[in-house]
Amino acid sequence: MARSVEFNEEAAIQKAMEVFREKGYNGASLRDLTEAMQINSSSLYNTIGDKQELFIRAAKHYIDMRKRELDERAAADKPALEILKQYIADSVTNIVSETHGCMAVKMAFEMATSDKRVINVLKKDSQNQYEFVRKHIALAMEQGQLDNEESPELLADYFISTWTGWNESYILHKDVDKIERMARYFIRQLSK
Repeated sequence: MARSVEFNEEAAIQKAMEVFREKGYNGASLRDLTEAMQINSSSLYNTIGDKQELFIRAAKHYIDMRKRELDERAAADKPALEILKQYIADSVTNIVSETHGCMAVKMAFEMATSDKRVINVLKKDSQNQYEFVRKHIALAMEQGQLDNEESPELLADYFISTWTGWNESYILHKDVDKIERMARYFIRQLSK
């Protein structure tokens, strides 16, 4: 009689996500993943599938975590501009303090050109980030906290691409002051 596979799948996906975040898809071996998940390779294949399927599940888990965090921010009882400024400040803190960087940015550089499922996961994350920023820019304009010379859509697109550039810049230069200066400049430009 075959042994049933018993493990906490959500906890295992979280651990796999951490490995992928640290090592990337290509750098993470099956052994790295199964050791972190505390399962054997046959359990992985029987319950989740192959390494690529595990990566997609880990990526979706990461994006879902980021969406929950955005929802918590949006629920805060604060003016929209304050929520935006805190989001930007926290983004900078994450960029410069997270040892392994943003998994979404890593996925974009490593996998997005060759895997449609990764592209779809990244599009969902980008749309979540965009909607959060766009909504709070529009609210800040309605509340008289920001000029409405530009559309919230344009400013949200600009922020998302700027934020991605901050990630890349930090990966390349490891210059905290540079990222902080760019964030302060962005807030000043937004607040004009």
